[in-house]
Amino acid sequence: MEALQEKQNRQVFFGRAQGRMDFSILLVVTILCAFGLVMIFSASYYYAQHYSGANNDGFYYLKRQALYLAIGYPVMLVLSMLNYRVIERANYLAMGVSILLLIAVLLWGRDLNGGKRWLYIGPVSVQPSEVAKFGLMIYMCAFMSRHRGEMASVQKGMVPMLFAIVLIAGLIMLQPNMSMAVIVAFIGVVLLFLGGCDLRPLIVVGVIGIIGVVGLAFAQPYRIDRMTSFRNPELDPQGTGYQLLQSFYAIGSGGWFGKGLGNSYQKLLYMTYGESDFIFAILCEELGFVGGTIIILLYAYIVFRGMQISMRCRNRFGSLLSAGISIVFGFQVFVNIAVVTGLMPTTGQALPFISAGGTQLLVFLAAMGVLLNISRDVNPNN
Repeated sequence: MEALQEKQNRQVFFGRAQGRMDFSILLVVTILCAFGLVMIFSASYYYAQHYSGANNDGFYYLKRQALYLAIGYPVMLVLSMLNYRVIERANYLAMGVSILLLIAVLLWGRDLNGGKRWLYIGPVSVQPSEVAKFGLMIYMCAFMSRHRGEMASVQKGMVPMLFAIVLIAGLIMLQPNMSMAVIVAFIGVVLLFLGGCDLRPLIVVGVIGIIGVVGLAFAQPYRIDRMTSFRNPELDPQGTGYQLLQSFYAIGSGGWFGKGLGNSYQKLLYMTYGESDFIFAILCEELGFVGGTIIILLYAYIVFRGMQISMRCRNRFGSLLSAGISIVFGFQVFVNIAVVTGLMPTTGQALPFISAGGTQLLVFLAAMGVLLNISRDVNPNN
């Protein structure tokens, strides 16, 4: 039976291998991407006009995002037709590329704001940590699928996976990018739990990880300032608390229905990163609580459907991968909104499909393409 299934897997590369994809996810992703273009233009136009790095072109961020979307959307559609089992066989390649990119950014990345997080290849910029986040996930899901019976063993299941997690998180930490390293480590531990690892050693690993994060935070004063200033930003309104206070002003002034699309006041050079990390604050200012809630519900629907696909998928790798994609996607949305609303320290995580940023848009569109393909393998009777 397994030999027959493997033969069928080799034969099926493109096309409707199993059934119809989940078109509701495709529709929601399309709506978010289109809305993202509108919000990026609204949030960035004034800033781009006054920013020399954008050549004083008000359409600068819109054109860049539209270009990446024109590339990423077809990639998503192609991956939705590509048999996801091909990705399982390419798990070593995904891990290898992730490691090489993380090493490359340390050697040749451009130093911006005290860190090397971007790799510039001509006019194109790549954020390797975004790629590595999903490369690690693919590698882990493939390993846990092959070694299903060994995942309860600490030595044979957990230790090899912890080594991979520490390797990727450690390379990210060297940039330095502590927030992304912590997020990658957290996602890795969650995947270990889903993969069947024993809960007790995972709790021990979690405690050790928390102690390590606290130690790293105390090692650098700016990290302590970042981790504590979000609780009382009004204590330093012109320094560490400035950005968060501007975010509060934007969200609070939006009220129930907002000031209207394009009518944000905070985007007029008061708030930095209004087109990227803090675009949700501009969104709430212009569209209000109702608009922000609708966007959150659209995100929640993707996560909900992704977890349903995971529970119903007939293949273990597909089940783990769809759960991983859904968790990474949902966690990134949560972190971004939590930062903007002052629930956690600033981390620099973009809002998927809406924030300006080429790498994260391409990576998440590719991930959605894989999720759509896995949805074809769902048993309709479940």
